Amino acid sequence: MAEKTVHFDNARESQDITGRRGEYLPRVEQSMNVRLTARDTWLRIEGAEEKVATAERFFEGLRRARGSGAILREHGIQFALRAFHEGREEDLNRLYECRIEVGPGKPAIFPRTFGQQRYVENIRSTDISFGIGPAGTGKTYLAMAMAVNTLLRNEVSRLILTRPAVEAGEALGFLPGDMHEKVSPYLRPLYDALYDMMSPDDIQRNMERGVLEVAPLAYMRGRTLNHAFVILDEAQNTTPEQMLMFLTRLGFDSKCVITGDLTQIDLPPNKKSGLGEAKRTLAKVEGISFTELTDSDVVRHELVQKIIQAYREERGETRG
Repeated sequence: MAEKTVHFDNARESQDITGRRGEYLPRVEQSMNVRLTARDTWLRIEGAEEKVATAERFFEGLRRARGSGAILREHGIQFALRAFHEGREEDLNRLYECRIEVGPGKPAIFPRTFGQQRYVENIRSTDISFGIGPAGTGKTYLAMAMAVNTLLRNEVSRLILTRPAVEAGEALGFLPGDMHEKVSPYLRPLYDALYDMMSPDDIQRNMERGVLEVAPLAYMRGRTLNHAFVILDEAQNTTPEQMLMFLTRLGFDSKCVITGDLTQIDLPPNKKSGLGEAKRTLAKVEGISFTELTDSDVVRHELVQKIIQAYREERGETRG
């Protein structure tokens, strides 16, 4: 029987890693076949020597992740356990190093799965990047974080966020109100992510200065987007013509991220998805990356993963 003690800097660090009342520990005990005893600022690990050494590395890794700003929570603990069982300890360490700064006073954002990490790395390394996968996989959120980070580092001079307003048939002129009132309901998900990364005052100020633009896809026609980070959200609802129009707007010193879910197409039955066509047509074009996210990359409530998988099975779909 071997024994090791992990010492925490304070009680808050202990709670973040073990749970407010130690609720994360039973799962770790069962998974790693060790006995854990937690007190305010220390954690004792008991068991076979090899198991104790693995558990010690596990908790020290969580401490480093927390120290770099990662917010762990139950999902993060479960993911780390799976990674250890799959022999991906080094991959996990690299994941915790994939930090996205979004500004003073705002916590850094981290990918929470290996698929999300690959997505972030693809955005960094290519000028046009596609993120395709189900709801809750962080496609829009991580794209927004990368956009804000790129703006902070002065690599672009403006952010442009757009999506097709399919629900309104893009006939926005028939809707009541001014431009902002017309499009706000359809662009709400983009604003939701943005408010996590910028204060309301900063958003308003950047919109007034032209640094930030949120507009429906129809308003991109005829433009050349230079020195910009452009995000096209809900791209499964573009037609092939709209997708081609959008992709050819990209100008000098610009980046573009296109996100979508090919299982959630709201176009009329006789319309093809521009996202699906782009995936088939551009997969081998150098300088364009595609990241396929799956239900294993879902980071919302743990029931969301189960719901997605249950619907896949009911519809006879294979896991992506």
